[in-house]
Amino acid sequence: MPVSDVMRSDVTRGSTRTRALSTRGGHHGGAARRLLTLATGCLALILAGCGSTADDTADSASIVRTTTNIAGAGVVGLDRDTTRACALPSSPDPATGRTREVTHAAGVSAVPADPQRIVVLTTSALDAVCALGLWERLVGAVTLDGPKPQPDYLGTGIRDIPGIGTAARPDPTRIAELNPDLILGEVPAGAASFTALQDIAPTVLVGTNTSWQAEFMAFASGLGRRGAAETALRDFRTEARDTGALLVANQTQASVIRFTAETNRVQGGDSFSGQVLGEVGVQRPPAQRGASFDVHPSEFATEVEGDVIYVIFAGPEGKERGATVLRTEAWKELGAAGDRRVFAVEDTVWHGSGLIAARALLADLRNTLNGYVTD
Repeated sequence: MPVSDVMRSDVTRGSTRTRALSTRGGHHGGAARRLLTLATGCLALILAGCGSTADDTADSASIVRTTTNIAGAGVVGLDRDTTRACALPSSPDPATGRTREVTHAAGVSAVPADPQRIVVLTTSALDAVCALGLWERLVGAVTLDGPKPQPDYLGTGIRDIPGIGTAARPDPTRIAELNPDLILGEVPAGAASFTALQDIAPTVLVGTNTSWQAEFMAFASGLGRRGAAETALRDFRTEARDTGALLVANQTQASVIRFTAETNRVQGGDSFSGQVLGEVGVQRPPAQRGASFDVHPSEFATEVEGDVIYVIFAGPEGKERGATVLRTEAWKELGAAGDRRVFAVEDTVWHGSGLIAARALLADLRNTLNGYVTD
């Protein structure tokens, strides 16, 4: 069970760009090498009188090792610790009765002052419930396309929540069977119109916000946790500033590009990842300081180049096409590619929305911004 609202992350020491992120091979070969390394290390400690120090332990914990790469890009986040991703339960805001009115994008709803059986219609709503410590009250959630029903970064416990269909097609019949007392989402989808949902349980649809933090606060209003949400955001902003200072982030220009089945889309300042990078103080290439945009390979040199490049793959098709792009001459000519400073990051984190995703992104930055990939 998650026990803390603080995402554990290993902080890299120093800010030089020559810090290496070593990679491992496949899972079986990597496991064998780790066992051999562990045995060798134990023998050395025995011979030395087991004289490791706290500093030695800290240095060991700060080293980040990716387990694979995709077309030369070091994969980040495979060893992410999610045991404390979700927060401890937060207290509800003061209320004068058992219900309160919440004004939201779809109208006004009388919702429970302290909801006990929650259904979420988007991953962003799921993230918000997790961040406010109410994940054990979830009785239903939309699922992702693919082999895993929920994002890995939220932890394994989240996967056991009953599914109610995908975000594009939530099933009102299945939702009704779960007997929720609050339904939380962004916009109506498929047969799950606001009226249909409101007939099942009090529903709050927050709309699509341009700011992930504004969206998080809107979800918190539906959950009756604005006070807890404000505290959590304040703590995040402090963590982001501290991360930026640790990494001397204002000295690095980070490029972010997302590959879908059909497009190469630069993630600009309006994207989730762009907003979090801004909080940290990471600089962006001049072309990426505005809105997100599609880019052609002929424009990579002027639109995608950076001190470090983060690549995002949207599903299996995006991964397949993106890997193909990373093997082209247009990509290989980029300085970051030649310097082995290209990192593949999780789509659900870097193209997500929510406080837990933002914290996971901070951990990824600490582990990569001043590093490079070695074979």
